[in-house]
Amino acid sequence: MRTTIVVFTKVPKAGDTKTRLTANRGGILTPAEAMAFYEGCLLDVINVCLAAGSGDVRVCYNHDGDREYLEKLLDRTSNRSQIKEVYADQGGNFDQCMQYAADYILKNGAPDRLADSVVIVGGDLPSLQPVILQDTVAKLERLAGSEPGRNAARNIENAPPGLGAALVEGACQEGGFSVVGYTCTTPFDFNRVFYNTEGITALDMLVTKAAQQNIPFGVVEAAPDVDIPVDLASMIPVIKALELAAQCDKSIKVPVNTLAVLGEIGLESSAVPPNR
Repeated sequence: MRTTIVVFTKVPKAGDTKTRLTANRGGILTPAEAMAFYEGCLLDVINVCLAAGSGDVRVCYNHDGDREYLEKLLDRTSNRSQIKEVYADQGGNFDQCMQYAADYILKNGAPDRLADSVVIVGGDLPSLQPVILQDTVAKLERLAGSEPGRNAARNIENAPPGLGAALVEGACQEGGFSVVGYTCTTPFDFNRVFYNTEGITALDMLVTKAAQQNIPFGVVEAAPDVDIPVDLASMIPVIKALELAAQCDKSIKVPVNTLAVLGEIGLESSAVPPNR
């Protein structure tokens, strides 16, 4: 099974990137610091995707983003030549942008599809590890090759023999997900996953859609994203722990770019002692 890993991102821009971390939105960073922080996260996520060796790596960015600036940033990754392609979404809401990111790869299962399955990750996951992506792809292959997977699959001409349906996710905070993967034969789309009038969380929508279509469903280790100050405070000890653990475990990918930015800013997390 051919898999593409898509890093789904906005091009970093001061005043437009991670604004909920900035002081004027109740956070503690300046717009320039928030942008630098996200750049560090994005570089680390891409490096993890490259290190995982689980499929081609592509980057999908916002259609109105600065492509030239993004290319300069990508030159700082561990191996720019291993990024297969960089492409822009077509705008719209978050559901529509993520749908395009996947459709560009799977092409509804057409013979000219770029892969048989797609795994999409966000750019703000500094604790993401190669093993999570490797586990995602392994579970996709196992579930897609199962009898329930074949039974749930859409009938697509020229699909690889035996390639069934499968949906795998890695959760994050507040009912969201940070990793999602599925095959080209899976009867799934992102419509109403992020934007729905019922107030259903994104992760609940994944579960509901999978259950309604009898799609074999898998979960992998959670990878928290960073959107608000409490996320940032919670993340700092986690990546410091990864840095130390990597001395004894070479499979761990240290988020060196994120750590460098935090060091430059001078950020540390703290816990307020309880009143007794």
